[in-house]
Amino acid sequence: MKRVLEFLFLCVAAVASSCNSDEVITLPPAPKIVLNSDGIYSVKCGYEIRIAPEYRDADDATYSWVIEGETVCTERAYVHYGAEVGSVYVTLTVANDNGSDSCELRIDVVQREIPTIAIFGASSRCMVVGSSELFTATVRECSIPSTIKWQLAGEDVGEGETYLFNAENIGTYELCAIATNADGESSDSVVIEVVERDESFVWEFEKTEYHSVVGRKVRIAPTILSDPDVAISWQVDDALTIAGEGSTFSFVSEVTGEHRVTATAHLANGESRVQEFSVMLYDEMAHYRSATPTSAADCTAVLDYTPAPGQFIGDYKTAGFDGTEVTQDSANTRAMQRLAEHKFVSLGAFGGYIVLGFDHSILNGAGYDIAIIGNSFESSCEPGVVWVMQDENGNGKADDTWYELRGSESGLDSTIQEYAVTYYRPAGSEMPVMWEDSLGGRGEVEYLKSFHDQPSYYPTWISGESYTLRGTRLEARNYDASGNGSMWIQPPYDWGYADNYSSTDIISEEGDGKVNGFDISNAMDFEGESVALNHVDFVKVQCAVQATSGWVGELSTEILGAYDIYLAD
Repeated sequence: MKRVLEFLFLCVAAVASSCNSDEVITLPPAPKIVLNSDGIYSVKCGYEIRIAPEYRDADDATYSWVIEGETVCTERAYVHYGAEVGSVYVTLTVANDNGSDSCELRIDVVQREIPTIAIFGASSRCMVVGSSELFTATVRECSIPSTIKWQLAGEDVGEGETYLFNAENIGTYELCAIATNADGESSDSVVIEVVERDESFVWEFEKTEYHSVVGRKVRIAPTILSDPDVAISWQVDDALTIAGEGSTFSFVSEVTGEHRVTATAHLANGESRVQEFSVMLYDEMAHYRSATPTSAADCTAVLDYTPAPGQFIGDYKTAGFDGTEVTQDSANTRAMQRLAEHKFVSLGAFGGYIVLGFDHSILNGAGYDIAIIGNSFESSCEPGVVWVMQDENGNGKADDTWYELRGSESGLDSTIQEYAVTYYRPAGSEMPVMWEDSLGGRGEVEYLKSFHDQPSYYPTWISGESYTLRGTRLEARNYDASGNGSMWIQPPYDWGYADNYSSTDIISEEGDGKVNGFDISNAMDFEGESVALNHVDFVKVQCAVQATSGWVGELSTEILGAYDIYLAD
């Protein structure tokens, strides 16, 4: 009986200890986790984050933080170290005698925004003593402000985006730009060699072997000449022909065979530099390839695909790249595959080009001879200059003389012949490609991550830290029709250009493509004089403008194919 009474007493006590309101008995609430966010946290790689939720009714509670089945913490708050970039899922449980509560949290470990800095231009410079140069550094855009300082031989010499270097003494110097923010720092440097004037003379030539046809002019000129005041003399077959008037030589002869040309640069200190060239002349019809019944109208080979940097270069989504384009041959093959499927190939910004081959020589007949397919429409024209070449030496390579096909802009003051742009490899991913031109201008091919997010717009198969493209530049006509940057118009040019919505030379439409016609009779030499060509074997299309249309990005010629009009009929 005593034990029964004790049991009844305990039951009464338990009831009395519970909440009793209007004879409704309630138990103490279970603990509750109260997050101060949506359960998603972010920490930069290499940093720690402390997660400390609020808890209700958690007296005498225990805590458990579990990642992939392993308990990593038993405290009210958890400190997570972001060791690797990625997402980590954490299950948090709080429990006491009254019950428990659980929730899943996500910790996103993100890359640190360490600034990437680059000094504009080449990584080494040669300067004449007594001269000066303004160096400019750019930093990849990020959400954390950065500061820039300059060091010369390890000593701080300046701050900000630019630094004026004065070449006061002969020697070699290392100029370094350092960008710093809360996440870290990066640097870039340039080696400067200061020399006497005569020692600074540099000239380079595109090639030393030339091939052409009797009676046609061959132009030989340095592509880089650091001191234009140096006198140059020229000899042909050991006979002095011209002396001391500029750096360009025009050779012409009616005699087939090899001719030797010698250029001599006469320096102010009495020294001289010599460069020899071979010029082989042929009869025009020596390597003509007539079409056969099985000849294809369409181009059959891409001999050289060298685009300028651009938003479609390396793009996996719409431009057809897949990351295997790491050599010139693989890039050429990729471009040919695209053309064979009637898909566009982008040439990037100014100077980017593609060289097309055919399985026969294209005759110069009456009217249009060559068709090139672009993707222009009336308010979006991205003109490409067209060049043609005969296989004068018969080796199947496009290594002879290019002739530009005349267009509506040829000869205008606004059109620049022999314009050159050097593009520099970005110092890091997701950075614009900087460039400078032969007129002293500078700019960049903007990185448009929201549209094209490949790591870089610099061609992956070009190994150099920079490369230079030369050609004819047309005046850009693009403009913002909206006034607020939302509607860019790229109007057409009259005639003579690929990827151009011309009312004169669009001869047909193929799907989404517009076909421009080109007449070989419009071929002209480097002096703008007409050249009579019986036929051509190679066609080059080259982007002819250097301009950007806001959010649309750089103007970039695109082609979808090319064919011999006579065989297509």
